[in-house]
Order: sequence, then structure tokens, then C-alpha cells
Amino acid sequence: MFNTIKTVALLALIGLGTLAAIPATAHADSIYLGFGNNDEPRVGVYSGDDDDYYRERRRERDWRRSCSPNRALGKAERMGLRRARIIDVGRRTVKVAGRQYGDRVVVVFANERGCPVLYR
Repeated sequence: MFNTIKTVALLALIGLGTLAAIPATAHADSIYLGFGNNDEPRVGVYSGDDDDYYRERRRERDWRRSCSPNRALGKAERMGLRRARIIDVGRRTVKVAGRQYGDRVVVVFANERGCPVLYR
């Protein structure tokens, strides 16, 4: 009987040790195990969003990755196009038309970080 109690206690200790290691990896998936802290004495397994923190951070990274129409318009104006306007926004390209030296010019930007010029 004493050996059974020792075995169960050892397995419980190993199980709790394993559960304590899970929050570091599962926190990104919004599932975590909480033993409480000074502000929140609850104990349990929780799931859900963390105040949209990760979603906001992702949104901040995404705006740096793509070429928005306003960024393409600003880059076209810095390239010397006058009266620049956006004529088409696709999934992969942003087209901007304007005038340069009296001629009509269309500049196509790739929809990725830095707005690289595809053709002019």
C-alpha cells in the first residue's frame, strides 16, 4: 500500500512538473495554465485571447511588410510624378499614374515591403 502511494505521489509530481513547462510554449496559442499571482489568485487552465496583444503586434508588422496605396503614391511623388493618383490596386501590384515632363507616366509598384518599382 505504501509503495502505491509513493508511486502515485511521484507520478503526480512529474505530471505537475510537465504542466508547469507547458505555458511557455502554449501561451502563443492562447492556452495557458495559471497558478495565480498577486493580482489574480485563481488557479486553472485558461484559453482565449490575451487582450488582442498578439493580434495588434501582428497588424503592426503587416503594415510594414506591404505597400499600401498611400505609400506607393508618396513614393511616386518623390520620384517626380506630378498630380499622381492611384489607378489600380491588386493583390500583388499597386499602379500609380501621373505626369512627368508633360507626358503621362504609369508606375507599377510591387505590393511588398519598400514598394519596389516593377516597371515604369
